[in-house]
Amino acid sequence: MGDPMKNGPDCLRGQVVIVTGASRGIGLRTAELLSERGWNLLLTARSGHDLEDLATRLRTSSQVVATAAVDLTSPSEIQPALASLMSEAEPPSVLINNAGAAYTGDLLAMPLERWQWLLQLNLTSVMQVCSAVVPSMRSRGGLVINVSSHAARNAFPQWGAYCITKAALASFTRCLAEEERDQGIRACTLTLGAVNTPLWDAETVQSDFDRRAMLTVDQAADALVNLAEQPSNQVIEDLTLMPAAGAF
Repeated sequence: MGDPMKNGPDCLRGQVVIVTGASRGIGLRTAELLSERGWNLLLTARSGHDLEDLATRLRTSSQVVATAAVDLTSPSEIQPALASLMSEAEPPSVLINNAGAAYTGDLLAMPLERWQWLLQLNLTSVMQVCSAVVPSMRSRGGLVINVSSHAARNAFPQWGAYCITKAALASFTRCLAEEERDQGIRACTLTLGAVNTPLWDAETVQSDFDRRAMLTVDQAADALVNLAEQPSNQVIEDLTLMPAAGAF
């Protein structure tokens, strides 16, 4: 009988993962946890300085930790940055699309440039990253994890644009899974309720939610690591993690 756990935690040591939005919040903590478990890391974020600080802290003699500063709201930057980044290691076995943003305000009063910005960051850039990365994964198989939100399944006043982009991301993930299944590529979503991250401090977000009731960054990162280390003969199509208090 074959061993479905051949890519369990011990055997995953030394494999390669790409994490977007790795300089802070969930992405940063996920990178730390995966580094502790022996993964080689290819990390992206807007801030090259923050990325290099993280890489310096995580890099060991036996691990690759490479970085690429890329603005995912700039479509022309994505493919060349990822091509350069992937030249630093073996093809990745896992891609974690974690980067994202939020916007609050009346849906029909939203400035067009803000609409396009949010759509690019939360959806189109994910397609671009997958287009740049997934072909390199096909020969060995791999897993794409897209970080979504329970806003994808709901309609929240003032959060309409965010809900729409996350709903589209969930649909993209399901379609990607179907199209790439025969190539050995799995795709899934981590659907999160509110997590206490720097997103809530962004100038584009106005809210008065009780951040103490939210999930912690550690909880979200633990869930990502759990998904990343699933055996290759199975896929958790969606993992939903919500605060017990029910906070958005």
